Amino acid sequence: MQILKAVVKARHSFQRVGFFSHQRCFSAQPHYAPYEDFQDQVLVEGRAKSRAAVLNRPSALNALTSSMAARLKKLYESWEENPDIGFVIMKGSGRAFCSGVDAVNLYHLLNEGKVEECKSLFETLYKFVYLQGTYLKSHVAIMDGITMGCGGGISLPGMFRLVTDKTVFANPETQLGFHPGAGASFYLSRLPGCLGEYLALTGEKLNGVEMIACGLATHYCLNAKLAWIEERLGNLMNDDPTVIESSLAQYSDLVYPDRSSILHKIDTIDKCFSHDTVEEIIGSLENEAADTYDGWCKTVLRKMKEASPLSLKVTLRSIRDGRFQSLDCCLAREYRMSLSGISQRVSNDFSEGVRARFVDKDFAPKWDPPSLEEVTKDMVESYFYPLSESEPELVLPTALREPYI
Repeated sequence: MQILKAVVKARHSFQRVGFFSHQRCFSAQPHYAPYEDFQDQVLVEGRAKSRAAVLNRPSALNALTSSMAARLKKLYESWEENPDIGFVIMKGSGRAFCSGVDAVNLYHLLNEGKVEECKSLFETLYKFVYLQGTYLKSHVAIMDGITMGCGGGISLPGMFRLVTDKTVFANPETQLGFHPGAGASFYLSRLPGCLGEYLALTGEKLNGVEMIACGLATHYCLNAKLAWIEERLGNLMNDDPTVIESSLAQYSDLVYPDRSSILHKIDTIDKCFSHDTVEEIIGSLENEAADTYDGWCKTVLRKMKEASPLSLKVTLRSIRDGRFQSLDCCLAREYRMSLSGISQRVSNDFSEGVRARFVDKDFAPKWDPPSLEEVTKDMVESYFYPLSESEPELVLPTALREPYI
């Protein structure tokens, strides 16, 4: 109970800064339709005092493309300037809110040598995340269903984050030979204790109740009540945040993590994931497994050993750096990391991870380097170097829009 109280206390601290029983494995495997109308990938619903952006690629679990990110950015900028629009809603169609960046599309673009298009996606996406994180109007993200990768980045910066009994949240990027981006090093690093390191390195899932408890979400309701909430929000003629909050609270449920929740292992997580290196973290987990015979430790070890060794080390460094950086600094750094990841100058792990999981589906990636011992310090450092003179850095309007600290 003391652990739970501490987690709930931390939840309230997240709300002040304003950012923020599924089988536990990464198994979301969308079907990617080859041809889609770009305009229909983000729909708009008009209400009396609000607008709703609807991510509309249900067959691909609403995986984000460059055109979707660009359309979201354009819509949000126009809505912010429109005095008749008081607040904004974002939701997804189908069984997902957003399953992350369209990794398969990136994979094919890289194979075709269209690296600039891949860079454009990250630039547009990260600029939208910053816009979202500094938005001047109230924002309600309805994270019903699968919410993975950048699905968190485009929703968690907003003022209100509504989750349901269908919500599945995760950052599974290390399993794909990549790193959590789109602001993940900002919001994960601010979770209680070392929970952020744990989620980033293992790709572990959280359900809606757990997101409420650790502060990632602000409101929880049953999926069956969503229609009532949307109707209530749609009828609002007042954009006062307190009125929006009370409307959400009217249909919200008071929930607590059940006995099987990973949050009840927060002490063990802090003990094992507080170490300085990935090798030390794995060693601590192995010792814990030997001392306690806890099957959970073995499961965590298996997940980490399935991930890209290079991605694990890059990700740990990213989360640790993010703990002391503002949102704009996190996004600028993650942009450099993303460009390094797709450049294949150091490793081809991203393409290999996507191939193994989504293309060939043999689930047998050949990581390069294949082991933690072979990942050098220079390899990791190269992901954090400033970009070359020929490669412009991510430029964010920090002088006009003050970032979170």
